Amino acid sequence: MLAFLALHREGMDRRAVAEQLWPDCTPCRAAANLRSALCQGRRVGPVPPIDSLDHSLTLATSFSVDFHDAWDAAYRLVSGECKLPDGDGLVADLSQVLLPGWDDEWLLLHRERWDQLRLYALEALAQHFQTEGRHLSALQASLAAVSIDPFRETPHRIAVEVHLAEGNVASAVKRYQEYRRLLQAELQVAPSPQLTRLVRDLTPM
Repeated sequence: MLAFLALHREGMDRRAVAEQLWPDCTPCRAAANLRSALCQGRRVGPVPPIDSLDHSLTLATSFSVDFHDAWDAAYRLVSGECKLPDGDGLVADLSQVLLPGWDDEWLLLHRERWDQLRLYALEALAQHFQTEGRHLSALQASLAAVSIDPFRETPHRIAVEVHLAEGNVASAVKRYQEYRRLLQAELQVAPSPQLTRLVRDLTPM
């Protein structure tokens, strides 16, 4: 329940919390489970972790959530509200899967939203690092994005561009060929002409 409320910063109606956390139970059973969980939460420590106001539940403001900081930083970066010249720490945060190992139904949409946000943020960071000539950081950010969506071309293209900027032609060609094989094997499609042009004159296509 704490994890659930941490992902709903604005709070949520008690009935909705019960229904989403215990979807296979009857409304009465789900409500009873929620009351039991709230009772156990009050015994966790001296400060109750959950605030209850009227029919709404929220995580207590005295508790900080590192996910909120990572989400806010990623959102500001993607929306262009800030520049992060020293974003290596953010790359590490954006490389983290949301609650790995959890398969709860209520988590699936949150995880997908986080994956999409961090994917775009990592690409923005990689492009920023590339512009600054910080090749290692650019590669780490682009490869972190590849791990989220290996079929997406943008992070592969950035990695190829970084290798070429460093003069590592073989690494650039290897990255392109691995991506081309993946697309052909899984989707029967080819990389875009934009990406292919980067290495077209370096090796027979």
